[in-house]
Amino acid sequence: MFPAYQNSTETFEIYQRKGSHISPHLHTSIECVYVTEGSLELGIGTDLYHMAQGDFALVVPGLIHHYQCFFEGKSKITYFLAALPLSGSFQTVLQSSRPENPVLPAKLVHPDIVYALRTILSSSRVHRKNPIPYADVMRQAYLQIILSRALPHMKMVERTGAESDDLMFRTVCYVAEHYTEEITLTGMAADLHVSPYALSRLFSSVFHMNFNQYVNDMRLEYARYLLENTDQTITEAYENAGFASQRTFNRVFRDEYHMSPREYRNAYRASADQ
Repeated sequence: MFPAYQNSTETFEIYQRKGSHISPHLHTSIECVYVTEGSLELGIGTDLYHMAQGDFALVVPGLIHHYQCFFEGKSKITYFLAALPLSGSFQTVLQSSRPENPVLPAKLVHPDIVYALRTILSSSRVHRKNPIPYADVMRQAYLQIILSRALPHMKMVERTGAESDDLMFRTVCYVAEHYTEEITLTGMAADLHVSPYALSRLFSSVFHMNFNQYVNDMRLEYARYLLENTDQTITEAYENAGFASQRTFNRVFRDEYHMSPREYRNAYRASADQ
């Protein structure tokens, strides 16, 4: 998943990963989250929602959200992202409103939702080796089944125009557009017409990290996506993600994944071939 990038060209993306921290971000896709094992914390704006095993969440496009995982045991989370137009007749409501509470407890999660996510995930793994005819049509149908089973249990509330004027919203948008470039806190503050102190305080109080850590998180996520889904060399991947040097990239990558980028790519490809 590469959540920081608002301009993803992917129609569908589905991943099953160990629960982990994902920094505040937003995108134009619908995002479905299902906790197969363990637990996860979903943040929408400044609100935090706990997700236990079997819970399902729906994040509509254009909302700042993040994930935290404090579960010490084995965790497994499925993330499914789909372009908004593929939601069909649900598109209007997803554009104009959002769930008051985005999390459905396990007891309200219809078996069709679980079956759809498992089928999409399984077909995606097969599709990497042998393209499946009409795979996108199948995924679109399952997306609409998921929405038809989830939305009746969710109270939808109208979105407010204030969301796009919020400094946090503008900050996330700015970094999403510029993280592959050379950006600084002072330059970003000038472009957003705020003081560097105000931005620094936002990163520490809301994002719980400093500016450099946040930008490196965005770059790291994109580099990981490139390592998994393209044949770019490691040098091309870290340069295209915005890292100034391979030394910085290797350090940040190893801190997060406890292995080198090359080891990660080899392990990922080996698991995908199973």
